[in-house]
Amino acid sequence: MMSWKFRVAVVGATFLLPACAFTEEALWPSLTGEDPAGGNAKQTQQAQQTTPAQQPGAVVPIAAPGQPGAGAVVQPPLGSTDFTPPGVTPGPDTGTFVGKKAVELRGELARLQQSIAEHNAALQQSRAKVVQDSQRYHTTVGTINARLQVGTTPGNPILVQQFNSAQGDLDRVSTDIAEMNNLATRVAADSTMSAFLSESARAAFGISGAVDEDHRQLTILEDEVNRTVVLIDRLLKEVADDVRRQTAYVATERGNLNLLSAGIKSGEIYGASLVNRAMASVAGTVPEESRSAARTGDIAGRRPLVVIRFDKPNVPYQQAVYNAVSRVLEQRPDATFDLVAVAPTAGGPARVAVNTNKSRRFAEGVLRSLVEMGLPPNKVAIAGTTSDAANTNEVHIYLR
Repeated sequence: MMSWKFRVAVVGATFLLPACAFTEEALWPSLTGEDPAGGNAKQTQQAQQTTPAQQPGAVVPIAAPGQPGAGAVVQPPLGSTDFTPPGVTPGPDTGTFVGKKAVELRGELARLQQSIAEHNAALQQSRAKVVQDSQRYHTTVGTINARLQVGTTPGNPILVQQFNSAQGDLDRVSTDIAEMNNLATRVAADSTMSAFLSESARAAFGISGAVDEDHRQLTILEDEVNRTVVLIDRLLKEVADDVRRQTAYVATERGNLNLLSAGIKSGEIYGASLVNRAMASVAGTVPEESRSAARTGDIAGRRPLVVIRFDKPNVPYQQAVYNAVSRVLEQRPDATFDLVAVAPTAGGPARVAVNTNKSRRFAEGVLRSLVEMGLPPNKVAIAGTTSDAANTNEVHIYLR
């Protein structure tokens, strides 16, 4: 059970609200954490005097959604090291077998370092492309969020075009990361070659017939090979870190884009994907006992997080549902929810059957909206029930 601090109380449907274009509540949650039955009487009286007259289909916002993209993950920094090879010290050919071996190893080391230099140039170029594509992506997303914040029409074609552009930019970031991943594979091959050169340089000291100059050159060569090995290891680690961090970032932004798409569709601004707020593993599963409890649709004695009343077509519940669920996930990242379709019992068995089907479809629509907002499907269990207290088809969201 969650504490009262995190509970969202449901405002009663009997409140009278002054007449306006957005009137009766299709969704009546309150994030104050206060018990509706036990609140301050004076505050209740003031609320009744300042709220609009009740008419079907309106939604009272739970709370301001905050700044556009609030809670979105900031792009992790890329590595900044410039992996310039140390170079190879030349040496004279002594004419001995060991001397010829030293010349051969120096040539191999020079080719290896040239390969590292090429990989370093490719890495710096990939990093620059990631930054460029990411900046363009965030600029476009910021423009979309700014337009949604001040209000716009559902499915605004300008925003749709900008969304497609942002999606293309994020795809380019993914391509840049794929190139960095391929680079890591080539650097790994260099690492194998450097290990071979290090072993060959050490083994050359044991070959007979060498002069002092041969061993002096081998000592210098071994030091340069060892420095090259360290450079390759650092290069490989930094590329791997860049790929890991940026891959996770792109996955997060794809979730945010899905939510942004839903916002453009409804003309509303939401914020960051719920999966990013949840910070819980999508691979997790809901306990079977919890799913069984949800399937029964038993709502007796349970306080709903949100109640949505479908008493008119196209009830705009998405913004308020997002606000309520995201607030809970900020406090309880591992929270799971029960989605209960509630049908009224009035009108006889045939009418009840029709309403039960309708309320179930409404619940499935709410579930789709939650998934579009980034909430993992395994965090929601859906059920259905009937209620004498319901006057119209409703969907209740409960915190499990």
